Amino acid sequence: DDDRLLLRQFAGIAGIALRNARLYGELRDNDRRKDEFLATLAHELRNPLAPIRTSLEIIRSAPGTPYAAKARDVAERQTVHMVRLIDDLLDISRITRGTIVLQREPVRLAAAIDAALETSMPHLRARGHKVELQPIDPAWTVTGDAARLAQIFSNLLNNAANYTEPGGRVTIFATRERATVHVSIRDTGIGIEPDMLPRIFDMFMQASRSRDRGGGLGLGLTLVRQLVELHGGSISAHSEGAGRGSEFKVCLPLAAVSGDDDSPPPGDAAPAAARAHRLLVVDDNVDAADSLAMLLRMDGHAVEVAHDARRGLTTAEGGGFDAVLLDIGLPDLSGYEVARRLRALPLQPPPRLIAISGWGQSDDRQQAREAGFDVHMIKPVDHAALKAHLRRMFDA
Repeated sequence: DDDRLLLRQFAGIAGIALRNARLYGELRDNDRRKDEFLATLAHELRNPLAPIRTSLEIIRSAPGTPYAAKARDVAERQTVHMVRLIDDLLDISRITRGTIVLQREPVRLAAAIDAALETSMPHLRARGHKVELQPIDPAWTVTGDAARLAQIFSNLLNNAANYTEPGGRVTIFATRERATVHVSIRDTGIGIEPDMLPRIFDMFMQASRSRDRGGGLGLGLTLVRQLVELHGGSISAHSEGAGRGSEFKVCLPLAAVSGDDDSPPPGDAAPAAARAHRLLVVDDNVDAADSLAMLLRMDGHAVEVAHDARRGLTTAEGGGFDAVLLDIGLPDLSGYEVARRLRALPLQPPPRLIAISGWGQSDDRQQAREAGFDVHMIKPVDHAALKAHLRRMFDA
C-alpha cells in the first residue's frame, strides 16, 4: 500500500511536470510569434512612412510639376495603407475586449461584395490579377453591419492578392443552402500547407509569412474570422497544398426578407448633391485643423478655424455656424466640455456638433452622445464619410 501511494505521488508529480513543460513550450512559442509580430509591425509602419516622406520632399522641391502630381498619388496610396494597418490593430483590440458594436441593418450581399471590390480592386489590379465575380442573387440579404461585411470580403480579397503571384485569377461566387448563404473567394495562388490550415486564422500566425509577401501584419484573417462570428456566421479555409491555390468560404445566415422587395436597403440610394454650409473647425493640431478646413473649402463650404477650445467657444458664440467639427483632445478644455457649453448657449438654430477623436471605443462614443455630439468620427477623418454625415444632417 505504501509503494502504491508513493507511485501515485510520483505519477502526480510527473503529470504536473509534463503539463508545466507543455505550457512553457506554448508560452515560448507565443512569445516568439509576438516578437515576430512586433518586428513586422515596425517594418510595416516604416514601409509607408518612407515614400510619404520622400513624396512630401518632392512636392516641396518641385511644386506644380508632373513629379509633384505623381508624388501626391504615392503619398495618398501609402497613407491609405497605413490607416488600414492601424485600423486592423484597433479592430483586433476592440474585438478582443468585446467593445466593438455592429450597426445592424438589412444589407444586400451583392452590395457588400461590390463595396469590397471597390476597395480592393486597385490592389488586385496592381498585382495584375484577373477578377471574376459570378452573378449573385440581388434578393439575398443578410442582417449585419454594411461596413464590416464589406471589410470581411475586402480583407479576403487583399489576402488573395498578396498570396497569388502576379497575373493570377481571383474568383468570387456565392451559393445558397436553405437559410444560409456561402460566399467563396478562390485564388490560384501559393496555397496553404496542410499543417497550416488548422491555424490559418490564429493571431500572429501569419506575421513571418507576411514579411516575405509584403502582405501586412497577418491580422487580416484573424479579424475576418472574428467579424464573421459576430455576424452569426463561420469561415473556413481550403487548399490542396502548396502552389495549388486557396479558397475561403464565409457562411452567413440570410435575413428574413422577401425576395419580392425591390426597395434598396439603407445606403444603396445614390447621394444627392451637397449644399454649402458654414462650418467651424476646432483643433489644437494646427496642421490637422488647417488641412481639414482646406478640404472642406474645396467642397464649397465657408470654414473658420480655431486652434484652442476657448477661441472656438468665442467664435461659435458669434452664431451662424451650421456645424462645429470639434477635436476631443484639446489642451485647455476637453472637447466634451466645449460641447456641453455650446449646447448651453442660446444659439438659433443650434449648430450640429461633430466629434473628431483618436478614440473610438463604444464608451467614447457614448460619452460623446452624452456631451451633446450628433456624430462621432475617428481620426484620420474619412472625407467621404464626413461628406455623407453633412449631407444627412442638412440635405436629407
